[in-house]
Amino acid sequence: QVQLVESGGGLVQSGGSLRLSCAASVGSFTHLFIGWFRQTPGKEREFVAAIKWSDRSTRYTDSVKGRFSISRDNAKSVVSLQMNSLKSEDTAVYYCAAGWRWATYTAEVDYWGQGTQVTVSS
Repeated sequence: QVQLVESGGGLVQSGGSLRLSCAASVGSFTHLFIGWFRQTPGKEREFVAAIKWSDRSTRYTDSVKGRFSISRDNAKSVVSLQMNSLKSEDTAVYYCAAGWRWATYTAEVDYWGQGTQVTVSS
């Protein structure tokens, strides 16, 4: 069982930055993958970024490459998503997601956090 708790959402102006955190509680991190998805009203939840805990390899959706950075802190069991150069289209509820494989579709995710709102004003 994996428990995920997000924090760090909020309101920011276009061009600004926010940092999201996901605190993970799990028996062993060795084979864990943790990432972020986002969802806006009326749309499907979409993949944003993910990290493989064991070797820190990462994946990003094209629209955030060069602006967002995902990282993990082994000592704190936290995965962070640093979001820079934010745009209005980044506005969404961001969900922390975890599982035992790379997941870029919601059906591939095994565990979800409760979500945190990110609003980018233009």
